[in-house]
Parts: sequence; structure tokens; C-alpha cells
Amino acid sequence: MTESFRRSGEYPQGDDHGSAYPQQQSHPSSSPVNPEWPPPPAYRPAPPVHAEPGTTVWPGSGHGGDGGDGHGGDGHGAGPYAGHPGSDAAGSTAVFAAPPAPPEGQAPAKRRAKGPFALLAAVAIVAAAIGGGTAYGIQELTGNDTVASSSTSASVVPTSQKGTVSGVAKAVSPSIVEISATSNAGSSTGSGVIITTGGEIVTNNHVVSGASAIKVRLNNGKSYTASVVGTDSKKDLALIKLENAPSGLRTATLGDSAGVQVGDQVVAIGSPEGLTGTVTSGIVSALDRDVTVSTDESQGQQQQQQGGGSGSEQWPFEFGGRQFNGDTGSSTTTYKALQTDASLNPGNSGGALIDMNGNIVGINSAMYSAASDSSSSSSSAGSVGLGFAIPINTVKSDLASLRAGGSDS
Repeated sequence: MTESFRRSGEYPQGDDHGSAYPQQQSHPSSSPVNPEWPPPPAYRPAPPVHAEPGTTVWPGSGHGGDGGDGHGGDGHGAGPYAGHPGSDAAGSTAVFAAPPAPPEGQAPAKRRAKGPFALLAAVAIVAAAIGGGTAYGIQELTGNDTVASSSTSASVVPTSQKGTVSGVAKAVSPSIVEISATSNAGSSTGSGVIITTGGEIVTNNHVVSGASAIKVRLNNGKSYTASVVGTDSKKDLALIKLENAPSGLRTATLGDSAGVQVGDQVVAIGSPEGLTGTVTSGIVSALDRDVTVSTDESQGQQQQQQGGGSGSEQWPFEFGGRQFNGDTGSSTTTYKALQTDASLNPGNSGGALIDMNGNIVGINSAMYSAASDSSSSSSSAGSVGLGFAIPINTVKSDLASLRAGGSDS
């Protein structure tokens, strides 16, 4: 078997539209080609390209210019890979420079996080900063006379203390005040709930009814004079306002009493017997209890006189056909109340009944004790676990009227 060798320059040149491996030409029978040898390449190998460090070198593509035969390179000419960019006649090579290196001693710049992750991080930070101060922040942003209101699912209590009596007490106590009212019949003590940073306070009508002077003691121990804005004896509600109210008052968040259920845990905060900021707890025992109270302020004054003209309020009320704290008289009104077994004592009236998220769900208004039963000869006093509160939705629906002077004006 004979072998045949080609000398330099004997490689056939293919054009850009020919086969990558053109058919071999005939040769004299004296120099046959060994069929086991692969055919020679159809192009002349490109010379090596010298590039500086930091650059990327790609083989010539035929895309960027004339292929040497008068046709622009289009990647379909003859080349090492059919259908892929091939070399042009000049053996052109694509060179791409690498990005410039940062100055000596300077670290590469880091890409800033974008997209939803950055947004979520920002929201989380804001939420953490708000914490238990949601209502207070809303008050500051929207004005002094805006009442913070939410559903019972909103939490005023910090997450770490949610569901605890201590957490509720810490979050809400700064919004509960002690009210001392003086009248011709004597003085009485009750409680109230701050609802605006301008110094508006919700309480019971019977706490301030007929009062000639009202003093309010804040949770921090400081006292201020207050005046009556409006009263509604038919709902046993009143709105008073601090004179020269200080800045930074902590306001309560009014919840949604429609969402309250029997068995829900609640906390009561008030000033029974002048013991400011007393906290008790229990559950909601029943809903929609009919509680009847007197709408005649003289009835309460008579009870104060009979009680020595001092101490806590002795406003008469009726429940279940029985009268407590004396005679309600002939002028009465009945409202639907929340019943609770949280301990309420004289002085709790006008204070807050609070759910475990820190929302006010009721204004405490009446309590039963054996000594307050006009038909009872017992001399014992104190709470026996039968207390009543005006639902907060009743309070919210009455605020506009109270601000205008109330239904008694």
C-alpha cells in the first residue's frame, strides 16, 4: 500500500457557501490517498493572536466583516463547524476586553439588594418600631381629636407579652385616669379612658353628673382640671376634657365589641376606692344583659348624702328586677351590657374593660355586691363577680353627639 503526502499550499480553498469538507480532487494513480486518513481541513489555519492579559479571545466568526471573498460573514460559510461562525480569509479574531479592575487598595463594589427582599426587610423594621405604640402614632399623625379605633384582632400589646394580663396592664394603664367629682351633695370617685391626645376622656355620666368641679389624676400621678363636654344619661355616658392638657398623653385604642364572645378573657383597669390604676382580670360571662340606670342626677346625689357625702359614687342601677345602690327612681333608661366576672368595685365606674390584645371593648358601669342590694340585710361589701360594662361600639356611636353637648344639653 502506498501513501501520498501533500506539500504546503496544496490545500484547496472553499468558499463561504461550500461544504466544510470539499470533495477531494483526483490525483494521478501514482499517488493515491489512503482512505483511512481524514481529509485535510478546507481552510488555512489562522495564525495565533497575541492579546494582553485581561482580554478574552474568540475565534474569528465571519459575522463582523467581509469574509475575504466580497461577501459579509454571516456564519453560514465554510468553516470548522457547519452552520456556525467560521474564519474569514484574514483569520480575524474577536477580542473582548475584561471589565477594568478597581483601583489598587479599593474593594470591588457590592451590588445593592433590590426587589421584594429589600421591601420586606423595610416593612419588618417599621413594624418592629411601631410595636405596641400603634394607636399613639396614629393619634400624633392624624390630630388631637382623632380616636384610635380598630377591630379586636389588632394588637396594642407587644408581641412578647401578648395574651398576658401584665402585658395588657403595661400597654393600657397609661390611658386610664382617676376622676374626682365634687358637687353640692359631696364628692365621688370614678375612672375614665383617654381617647385623644387633646385630652378627651370617656367616662360614665353618673361619675360627673351634677359636678361643680372635676379633677383628673393621670397614671403618672399628675392632676389636672377638667370640664364636661357632653353627657348622655340614657346611655350613662359622658365626655370630659382636660384643661391645658399636657403633651404626650397616651390614648387607648377602641376595639369592636361586636366581636366579643362569651368566655373571652378580659382585663379591667380603674380606681376602686381611690386606688389608682388597679388591675383585675376575668372573662366575659354573658352578652346583652339589660341594665337599668337612673337618668335623674338627684338620685345619685341622694345616695351620696346617705353615704356620708364622700367616697365612691353610689349611682343606683337595676338588674334582673332588683335594685342596687338605692332606688333608681321613676326616670330610668336601660342599655345592653357586657357581663364580666372581673372584679369591679365602687370607683371602677367609667374605667376600661379590655381584651387581651389591649383594645377597649367596654366602659365599666355597674357592679353587684351584697351590700348594694336594697333588699339585703347583709353588711358585707365588695365584688362577687357580677360586673357590667357598656359595649364600646355604643360609646363610639355616641361620640359625635357627646362632642356636640350630648343628648342632655
